[in-house]
This record gives sequence, structure tokens and C-alpha cells, in this order.
Amino acid sequence: MDIQERMPLYKALHKHIQLNSTSFHVPGHKNGLLFQGQSNILAADITEISGMDDLYHPTGIIMEAQQLLTSLYRSDQSLFLVGGSTVGNLSMIYGTCTEGDTVLVQRNCHKSIIHGLILAKVVPVFMEPEYDYETGIAKGVAVNTVKEAVTLHPHAKAIILTYPNYYGMVDPIQEVIQFAHSVDLPVLVDEAHGAHFIGKGPFPHSSFELGADVVVQSAHKTLPTLTMGAFLHIREGLVDAHTIREALAILQTSSPSYLIMASLDYARSYLGTFSDEDYVFWQQYRQEIVSCLHSIQAIECIDRSNDDPLKITIRMSSGENGQTLQRYLEGKGIFPEFSDPRYVLLIFPLFKVKHEQQATGYLKVLKEALQNLPYDFTKRLKEEMKNYRDFGQSKVHIPEIPLYQVKQTKKKWLSLSSAVGHVSGGMIIPYPPGIPLLMPGEVIQQHHIQYLHEISKNNIHVQGDGWDLDQYILVLA
Repeated sequence: MDIQERMPLYKALHKHIQLNSTSFHVPGHKNGLLFQGQSNILAADITEISGMDDLYHPTGIIMEAQQLLTSLYRSDQSLFLVGGSTVGNLSMIYGTCTEGDTVLVQRNCHKSIIHGLILAKVVPVFMEPEYDYETGIAKGVAVNTVKEAVTLHPHAKAIILTYPNYYGMVDPIQEVIQFAHSVDLPVLVDEAHGAHFIGKGPFPHSSFELGADVVVQSAHKTLPTLTMGAFLHIREGLVDAHTIREALAILQTSSPSYLIMASLDYARSYLGTFSDEDYVFWQQYRQEIVSCLHSIQAIECIDRSNDDPLKITIRMSSGENGQTLQRYLEGKGIFPEFSDPRYVLLIFPLFKVKHEQQATGYLKVLKEALQNLPYDFTKRLKEEMKNYRDFGQSKVHIPEIPLYQVKQTKKKWLSLSSAVGHVSGGMIIPYPPGIPLLMPGEVIQQHHIQYLHEISKNNIHVQGDGWDLDQYILVLA
């Protein structure tokens, strides 16, 4: 038997359910007894009773399950996370950096990275990513930008990257990793959308496989895992696994969900037993998807051979807003992952050969919905705005006030016309491209205001806690 077929934690939990035991332990639903219908699913929601091991001091089934995970990803240590990639990102920063450290950070990062920087009380140096000029979507950081950041901040202690981006776009991250290691910088990667990246078949290589030191993956995003299930992989040398585990014990719940952990064990086995035949099947299936989408006149399909094949980005040929297409699909019973003013993102299941019938059904439903897409959409996006990063600025920025100090400072709201010269009290993130225009602690300049006026005129969606829908900016008082 292939060792990756083993599921020690999943099997032990299943065996425990079969005992039909009487619960005198937490949680309070008592194996689902107190829920209407007495759900058998809830019988698996248990705690650290005899035979079920302990996530933070594993000696039995959890230890074996994590060893199998370590073997699959060829790490020094791989760990289960029950708090999603969020707790992994917080822990890799808190467990690697110390207060006052300078840290190089890819600017288009997840908010959990920002929260980790605040928690660790480090000084971030933000690096601008590159753009895909066909789509306007932000990608990864170029190695030359990293070199500039290291030249300007030679005492930096770590570099934090995001790979792939939300749309599944991958970049030559190996160049950045190799350069960082040449100057003894550990590389920490938020790889939330790459749990299925193990360098086989049509799928890209994981940043861990390419040399990164700590990698966090949201297994629940692309693998058959319950929500909040994630992996953390560690390569020892430039980082200390012990301090990262200590950070996890501090930041993650002391009552981990066995349902989530068992699903992580199952997902690892599911991926680990993906055969060559399964990879061939999926590659052919993906080609069918792309051919189908290209055949529909009302749809444009963004197809890049090097990106994550699980993700497909589409837009309407008419240029209609992506949210319009999302609402249309939802009316047909198809719920996309995400939409922005241009695009709709679809994430397909990681089917195996045995799922051929379900795979065919998925494609049929999508094709029928899109073939009936009405052609009377006449709105078009206005003329593309100048990229706000084309103002001749350096691609490396350091906030005037550290993030953790911003958190502790009183704030107030100002109108756009009054905000120049003040310090931003929050994040302002235009979508697209999804890169913060302003980070907490950065001084608001005239070109920021100019760009925000353009955003308003073009009805571009803005995220972040530093922006009010009435066009006010949060600043330090």
C-alpha cells in the first residue's frame, strides 16, 4: 500500500464514531445528542480524549498524520492548522521576527500579514508588485525590487511574499528566493491558494519546493478539507521551527477541531494518491473547459499555461462589470468565487479519474448557463485609468509611523480635500488591482487624492478600513 493512502487521524475518528459511545466530555452537544435530528456528523466533533492524541504535544495519530504531511511536501516539519492561513501567517511572522526588526513585505498581501506585522511590532518595508498589463491585475514582486529594498535596508531580517495571487497567477518566485538566501534573508510565503502545488502534472511548483523557508497554505481553498483547515511547512536553517510552534500554541485555539484535523488528514491522502492517470485526466479536462469557454462569443477567457489550472478567470466580451456576470450566474445556480469590476473568478474542483461523471456535469452546467448569456449588455468600462504606481515613485516604501503605533493612536475622518499631509490611519485598497493605495502610517500625498478622485468617477470598488463610502479618509488625529 502507498504510504500516502494512510489516514491515521481520519480513520481513528471514524472508528471512534462507530463505538456509539456515551459522552461525558466536551463539547456540550454530546456527540450531537442535543441537536435536532441527532446528527451523526457531530459525533466526530470530540476533544482530546484517550486515543485521540494532542495537536500541541502529538505522540500518536496526529503525530503520524503530520509526519505523512511532512513526507508529501518534503519539508523538515509540516503542521496542521485549525485557524486557517490567518493563524499560520500570524505565527510565521511572530515566531520568526522580534520587536523592532525591519521586514520586507510584498505590498499586495493579505490583511492577516498586516495584522502579523502589527502583532510582532516590526517595521515593514513595502515592495510594489508587478502588474499584468493585459488584465491590470497585480502579481508578485520582481527580483530587482527586492534587490533595491535590500540595498536601502541592509539590516532587514526577513522577506514576506504572496504566491500565487488570488487569480492563480504565478511568478518566477525562485529568483527572489535565491537572491534572499544569498543575503541570508529567510523567505516567508503566504501560499494560501497553493495547497495543491506539489509540482506534478499541470500544477505549478510550490514556493516551498522552490526553496522558501516557511510556507502557509489554506488547504480548504482547493483540497477536500473543512473551512479553516490549513497547512504550515517549515525548512529549518534560517528559521527556528520551535519558536514558530510556540507562536502557534499562543495564537491558535487550545481546543482544536478534530473534524478539521481529520479532514486535513483526508485531504493530504487525497492529494498524495493523485496518480499519473489522474493528472492526465485533469489536464485534458482543463483543456475541455478552456475550449468550451473560448467557443462562447459573449465570454473572454484568460488562459495562461503557467498559472494555476484550477482557476479560470472570465469576463464578458461587452466589457460589462464583473458583478453583473456574477449575479447572472448566481441566478442560474452557479456561485463563482469572486468578481471585480472586470472579471469573474471560477475555481474548479480537483477531480480525479473516478469523478469523470461529476466533472462532465460541472462543465455542462457552466456551458449551458453561459451559452444563454444575453447579448444586450451594452455598458462598457470607461477608459482605463493611469496606474497610480506610474507616478515615478520608488517601488520600495517605508511608512513614516510604524503599524503598531498607528493602532494605538487616536484617529479621525477627513474629507479628500483636507487629507493631504496627514498620516493615513487605515488601508485603502482599490479593486482592481488589489494593492493598497495607502497603508496605515503613510503620509497622504496629492497623487493619492488625485487617484481617489479618479476611482470615484470610474465607480471602482474600494476595500479597507481607511476609506468611507462618503469619500472620507481615516487619518491620525
